[in-house]
Amino acid sequence: MASEILDLCALGMRLRPRQRLMGADLGTKTIGLALSDVERRIATPLVTIRRTNFSKDAAWLSSLLNEFDAGGLVIGLPLNMDGTEGPGAQAVRAFGRNFAPLSACPLTFWDERLSTAAITRSLIAQDVSRAKRAAAVDRMAAAYILQGALDRLRALRPSG
Repeated sequence: MASEILDLCALGMRLRPRQRLMGADLGTKTIGLALSDVERRIATPLVTIRRTNFSKDAAWLSSLLNEFDAGGLVIGLPLNMDGTEGPGAQAVRAFGRNFAPLSACPLTFWDERLSTAAITRSLIAQDVSRAKRAAAVDRMAAAYILQGALDRLRALRPSG
């Protein structure tokens, strides 16, 4: 049942045709999720949950990966602006290491620098209220992260 932590290219090569990818934005209090379409072109915000403990969070995440037949999980990695890994990135990597043995779904990490800031700016520009922004930002950040990975996978795909 244990999955692997792969680089994005290796993950892309393992996917079956029409198999979705799921994206995750792991915060300290919430987890935002997004889902790709079956052609892996567009990431759509899915849901945000309040974190409780690792076991419950992992069980919930595994059930959604199964429900949507996701072939892989893209987890946002909050790198520092200089590319180094701080405590946040270390916590995300630890979650991935602990989650991998519990799931059959392979996972990868994707640089999420400024994803939440970009989403927040976009929502402010659209005049979304603070309360509605708080409710939407995590799943929208997950979609932003997943869209970056989908765009990269498309660029890596051989033409023809």
